[in-house]
Amino acid sequence: MGKKVLITGATGDTGRAAVKESIALGLVVRAMVHSKDARAEALEKLGSEIVVGDLLEINTVRAAMEGVEAAYFVWPVQPGLIHATVNFAQAAKEAGVSTVINLSQRSANRHSNSNSCRDSFIAEEVLNWSGLPVIHLRPTYFLEWLLYPWQLPYLQKGVLRMPVGKGRHSPIAADDQGRAIAALLKNPEGHIGKTIPLSGPVEMNHEQMAAELSEALGRKIVFQDLPIDEYCASISKMGVPAYIVQHLGGAMADYQNGRMSGADNNVEKLTGRRSMTVGEFAHAHADVLNAK
Repeated sequence: MGKKVLITGATGDTGRAAVKESIALGLVVRAMVHSKDARAEALEKLGSEIVVGDLLEINTVRAAMEGVEAAYFVWPVQPGLIHATVNFAQAAKEAGVSTVINLSQRSANRHSNSNSCRDSFIAEEVLNWSGLPVIHLRPTYFLEWLLYPWQLPYLQKGVLRMPVGKGRHSPIAADDQGRAIAALLKNPEGHIGKTIPLSGPVEMNHEQMAAELSEALGRKIVFQDLPIDEYCASISKMGVPAYIVQHLGGAMADYQNGRMSGADNNVEKLTGRRSMTVGEFAHAHADVLNAK
C-alpha cells in the first residue's frame, strides 16, 4: 500500500486539487470534510477515503490523523486560524505525523493591517515552535479570485476592478498549487523547514493582466483602480463577510507596497510542469467569464 496522507479543506480550491493530484501520484488519500455532501462524494469517487471533521474540534482532527504519514493544512480567510493551527499541530504530534504541509499566504506579515495576514504569520510560527517537520507554502493571489462573486460580475461587464495601483504579482491557479502540494506530500525530502513561494509564471501589474484577459476572452477588459476604502465599502454592500473585507483592506495596502511582487518557478521545479498563465486560466473558464 502507498503512503497515507491527510488533506484537510478537501472540498476547497486547493484541497480538491491536492486530493486529485495526490491520488494520481499513487498516494492513499484521506480527505477531511465538514459534511458528506455532493462535493465529498465526488472526492470519494476519485478514490479518497472521506472523514468528517472540524479543525476547531481537536478530537475529530486527531481521529483523522490516525495512521497518516503526511498531512496538508489549510484554513480559509475567516476567523479561527490560530485555534485551528494549534489543534492541527497537537493532533499531528500525538499521531506522529512525519510531514506537515502548511498553506500560508504570500502576504503573511506580522505588521500588516490585515488580521488574516498577521494570523497567517503567527500560525507559521506556531507550527515552527511545535517542532513538527513542516513545510510552509506561500502562494500569491489565486487566479480563482477572478471567479469570486465580488469580482466576476464586473469582469463579465469588461472591468477588472481592484484597488492595487501599480502593484505587481504573478497570479497562480489552485490546480497548480494542488500539484505542488501532492508532490511535497509524496516527496518532502530536502524541503522540511523551508518556506516555499508559489507563483504563476509571469509577474505583471493589473493593466497587463487586463490586456492578457482581453486577448484570451476575445473582448476588451479594462483595469479600474480605485481607493481601497471605496472598494471595501462596495464589496461589503455586496455581502462579502466583514473578516474578508477587513483582510482585503490591509492586504491591498501591502500589495501596493510590493509585498506580493516577484515570480518563481517553484511549481515547475516540484512537479516538472510550469504553472498556468492568466490567459490559459481565462481560456479554461471562458464560459463563466464571458457569461452575460
